[in-house]
Amino acid sequence: MPEPLERFLWSLGVADPTGPGWLAVVGTFVLAAVATWRFIPTVRAFALKVGWADPPSPRRLNRTPLPNAGGLAIYGGVWVALVLAFLLRPNVLVDVQLQVFAIMLGGAVLVLTGFVDDQFGLPPLFRLGVQVLTALLLYATGIRIEAAFGSPIDPALSFLLTILWIVGVTNAMNLIDGVDGLAGGVGFITAMSLLAASAQFETRAAATLVLAALGGAALGFLRHNLHPSRIIMGDAGAYFFGYVLAASSILGNLKITTVFALFPPLLFLLIPVVDTAQVIVRRLLAGKNPLSTPGKDHLHHRLLARGLSQHQVAYLLWGATLLANLAAMLVQGMNYPTVLTTAGGTTLLLGFAVWRRRRAAQREAQTPDPNSTDPEAQTR
Repeated sequence: MPEPLERFLWSLGVADPTGPGWLAVVGTFVLAAVATWRFIPTVRAFALKVGWADPPSPRRLNRTPLPNAGGLAIYGGVWVALVLAFLLRPNVLVDVQLQVFAIMLGGAVLVLTGFVDDQFGLPPLFRLGVQVLTALLLYATGIRIEAAFGSPIDPALSFLLTILWIVGVTNAMNLIDGVDGLAGGVGFITAMSLLAASAQFETRAAATLVLAALGGAALGFLRHNLHPSRIIMGDAGAYFFGYVLAASSILGNLKITTVFALFPPLLFLLIPVVDTAQVIVRRLLAGKNPLSTPGKDHLHHRLLARGLSQHQVAYLLWGATLLANLAAMLVQGMNYPTVLTTAGGTTLLLGFAVWRRRRAAQREAQTPDPNSTDPEAQTR
């Protein structure tokens, strides 16, 4: 390895910069981004053909049927990257196979549940039950919040906090997915920040690898999801994002001895958590069921009502997410070079995705889409 590169990796706090692990992480990120980017057009065309799409409605922003199967491409991209990483660097993954498999298995169950809900609709209590089961899977494999208050109820408290965290974040990511590019961008920023944090510890290799795959998949997906979106992730993709981010944020047995120990994980996921919390409170105060009552009371709805465009809403909440993640990294004691490099790299990659999508949108405006169901698009 060139000495300048080794010194740079050491300055970022990478746990083992001279080993093959960081190459596996970079390769996983790139593979996931490329695979997801290439999967999306095929998934989109098939989804339009068979009717896997959200029709226009007063609650939605799309004016024509919009394919909602993006979550399948995201999950596929993550799997392809992880499998290839394992084949290329099996010695890097041998110690984390169980945790990676647990996260991907639980993610698969949620992707399937979200996809069926997108197409046919499922009762809220059934979806909640499935989410609890997938949280139990993580708890059983050691991915948990470890309460260490020195009281006899510590095991029960650990169990309860873990289930609430996994289920809560899974739903929070789904609920924030209401504007083109918003959930994908928030998920990408959070994945990159958590990746930078987990890379500081060799014991968090599973989280580092899965986050690299998720971050790459998010970037590849954003190329097609920024406004005007060609496809959305649907409940399948949003559940998967939330589940993986929730699991990764506590992987390595997060131990809490005071309530303040929960502050860094909350900061990483501040925007989705705050959005969900305020919606639940408002609906309860109005005497409504927060699980089954639709409405336009999310942060993105309020910003749209103030006259902001979908682009502006996404960028504004991306910025708030990035600031919260920078604060989370600083609270965890990460050095300034690592924090600034993470922020700069994340911003550059998001800027690249926006630039690519805008170029593609200009070409699409001049060329009819044979897969589109919009008569105006076909006659442009």
